[in-house]
Amino acid sequence: MTTYSLTALVTSRIFLEHETGDHPERPERLEAIFRYLERTGRLDDRRVIEPDPADEETIALVHDRAYIEELRAFAARGGGWLDADTVVSPRSFEVARLAVGAAVHAVDLVLRGEVPRAFALVRPPGHHAEPDRGMGFCLFNNIAVAAAWALQHHGLERIAIVDWDVHHGNGTQAAFYWTDRVFFVSIHQWPLYPGTGRADEIGEGPGRGYTLNIPLPPRSDDAAYLRAFDEQIEPRLRTYRPELLLVSAGYDAHYADPLAAMAVTEQGFGAMAGRVLAWAHEWCNGRLVLVLEGGYNLSALASSVAATLDVLDGGA
Repeated sequence: MTTYSLTALVTSRIFLEHETGDHPERPERLEAIFRYLERTGRLDDRRVIEPDPADEETIALVHDRAYIEELRAFAARGGGWLDADTVVSPRSFEVARLAVGAAVHAVDLVLRGEVPRAFALVRPPGHHAEPDRGMGFCLFNNIAVAAAWALQHHGLERIAIVDWDVHHGNGTQAAFYWTDRVFFVSIHQWPLYPGTGRADEIGEGPGRGYTLNIPLPPRSDDAAYLRAFDEQIEPRLRTYRPELLLVSAGYDAHYADPLAAMAVTEQGFGAMAGRVLAWAHEWCNGRLVLVLEGGYNLSALASSVAATLDVLDGGA
């Protein structure tokens, strides 16, 4: 009987077909991760699962149908610049559907008990995509659709999303700002793109109190992040007691990343992974899914993903 690493990867080389040219969010990001994991033996005993694309009904759990059709047509015309930051190529619509499908499939695998936990290694990233528009390198909000899917199709009542990407997850916040069924936490550099994520953004209506933004100053290091995890995030999630824990795992808070000015190390990302893993065991029967977001220094991205997997694999 084959013994597998505890963390399954949901990914595909089709993600490389979202062609962005000389852009920070480029196919080489995933290639660097794949090469590093293979070279260091971290793929030797690991389930690597190929996803299927999400259909329009699934994407529409979060995104307006008019936007879905607009993006489909834009890609079909050959693509171009969706906004000042976001590139669309002819294959981007289908690849973005696959990224959503990977996040949803990762949730299905974990909630059905087929794997202990899963990491969806996808591109394009998703956490900036709002219900009615893509932005910030993102086309569809992969993790938000996965959360909405879990609520609708798995009968969950409480999901927590922790976003440790260096940029505020404005799209995920927008998707769940009015509900108490998703507790959204974003820890991010401030000030920085996209200019949202102030501490006083806490949700509205039934969602008031279910958004937690933790803006940190430039050069915040491992200690600053872990202090926020221990003193701000953990007490709030302990009260909320989620049934599933999702992570927007961006690695652009790394000290070597070219798009930000934080000072997190690979060990810091591993320590954050250890925190969310412990919380998942305590509150969620171990149910934990990570979805890749940013990270633009290729070597730092690859080694940080590896550090995260090492911690996730080490936990029972």
